Amino acid sequence: MITVLLADDQRLVRAGLRMLIEDTTDLAVVGEAADGVQAVRLHAELAPDLVVMDLRMPGLDGVAATRQILAASPRAKVLVLTTFDDDEHLFPALAAGAAGYFVKDTEPTVLLDAIRRTVDGDLLFSPALLRRLIDRALATPESPTAPPDLTTREREVLRLVGEGHGNQAIAETLHLGVSTVKTHIANLLEKTGTDNRIRLAVYASKVTDR
Repeated sequence: MITVLLADDQRLVRAGLRMLIEDTTDLAVVGEAADGVQAVRLHAELAPDLVVMDLRMPGLDGVAATRQILAASPRAKVLVLTTFDDDEHLFPALAAGAAGYFVKDTEPTVLLDAIRRTVDGDLLFSPALLRRLIDRALATPESPTAPPDLTTREREVLRLVGEGHGNQAIAETLHLGVSTVKTHIANLLEKTGTDNRIRLAVYASKVTDR
């Protein structure tokens, strides 16, 4: 069972998310926070698998709360769910350590899948946001080349990461187990000198778009 902490200052939003999550058989809400201070405290008390975090909250906002949660628990997972899809909100959330970023008009099934995949180790963003991240990075003059020691399979995985696919989708496309895909991702992070999946996706796009 995947445990979820909801952090949003709107009670109606929390109620809707709770209903959505608890209508599944593998997800459960273990707590609710109406502001960032409560989110930090409840995360320390409940140790949920994932926090669904709003950005605009009274007192301590979602970015600051995410930063504090990750400082205390580096392996914590925070998935931002907000009404804002602009760079002014996106990049501070990423810098704070958010593992995903979605807007509140996301389809319910997509959000539920994102919760599962974030806990599984993916870094997830709505397609438009991911494309914007990659396009912004591609605008820089740096043009890396793929390391020569990549295997054929690693190059296939790298290409799919650059297209924004998660571990499950890559596994299905290449007819591999998810654990095998995770191993390839770990090897790619080491070989390319990138430190997270988003940077690996940007790296892959620069290599394959040349």
